[in-house]
Amino acid sequence: MADLSAFPITQRWPAQHPDRLQLYSLNTPNGVKASIMLEETGLPYEAHLVDITKNETWGPEFLSLNPNGKIPAIIDPDGPGGKPLALFESGAILFYLAEKTGQFLPADPARRYETLQWVMFQMGGMGPIFGQVGYFNKFAGKAIEDKRPLERYVAESKRVLGVLDGRLEGRDWVMDEYTIADISMLGWVRNLIGFYEARDLVGFDTLTNVPAWLERGLARPAVQRGLEIPKKP
Repeated sequence: MADLSAFPITQRWPAQHPDRLQLYSLNTPNGVKASIMLEETGLPYEAHLVDITKNETWGPEFLSLNPNGKIPAIIDPDGPGGKPLALFESGAILFYLAEKTGQFLPADPARRYETLQWVMFQMGGMGPIFGQVGYFNKFAGKAIEDKRPLERYVAESKRVLGVLDGRLEGRDWVMDEYTIADISMLGWVRNLIGFYEARDLVGFDTLTNVPAWLERGLARPAVQRGLEIPKKP
């Protein structure tokens, strides 16, 4: 049986199955990247709910795993060389799990890097911009009288969605086949038009390809499961 006692986070969230990959997360747009990927690959794992609404990521146990205090994070008891590996940042986790399983990342080097560039597009552009729309449209930012920040992020979200829409022209998926590029984006686009209540704001239904892509992605059983893991009761 794997010994994870060297990881302080296991004192706060004990592993019932230490031989399985440990996921510390919540079903936010970033969190579900990891849970969807784990469901898609079929890797055995144990999910621990980290409640960001209670600032649990800022406790010393979680910070010992991710000093940036963000979910998701993982511990793989069977990492490279058979040694445990702790990892944070959702994009890095996607890449690691794809390499570990040989799934959802093309083997061809050129297409591999092309896939990674779209994951970076999501991480550097889509996620931060959509998150700002959520803040200024639904949360505390909506009380700000000056609407220029919201207008700016809505305009940029429209542009980002347009980039994705163009990429999907003639394709079912970002890379033709389903990859970690799609997994990285599905939760964010879903959140933007649903939880963030910005469907009309960003003109989602005027897009040609993204709505059908989102529907295809959300129809996948592993995606449906991953979107609920781990979920607050």
